Amino acid sequence: MNTQYTITELAREFDVTPRAIRFYEDQGLLSPSREGSGGLRRVYSGRDRTRLRLTLRGKRLGFTLSEIRDLLDLYDSPTDTVPQLQAFLATVVRHREVLERQREDLNATLEDLAQYEAQARTLLEKGERGDGYRKEANAGTTTR
Repeated sequence: MNTQYTITELAREFDVTPRAIRFYEDQGLLSPSREGSGGLRRVYSGRDRTRLRLTLRGKRLGFTLSEIRDLLDLYDSPTDTVPQLQAFLATVVRHREVLERQREDLNATLEDLAQYEAQARTLLEKGERGDGYRKEANAGTTTR
């Protein structure tokens, strides 16, 4: 069975805009056939649908379009080849390393924010108790 899809059907199924699908086509990730007068109507195959699904999954995981294209090309090539598996592994390892560095940066930023939040709460509590900083009414100086 040779299932075909319109751009509208794929956009609806994957909750993306037709413009996004056309962009992925321009990037070489999808290759629909053309039908109708002047070949204006795009017709997507089951292969295109799978490639779109994998593209969107790759984007959610933070892969670049270039990395996604490489992975899709590996997906389309004969399976169980050593070069294919080595290339796949190298891409995954690189991406995992990037994500781990980002996680370290996020953890450091979250720790900093927690300290700032604690300091702000302490200052607010002091102010509410009346032992914090206040402005003198007439002098314009800060006292404790």
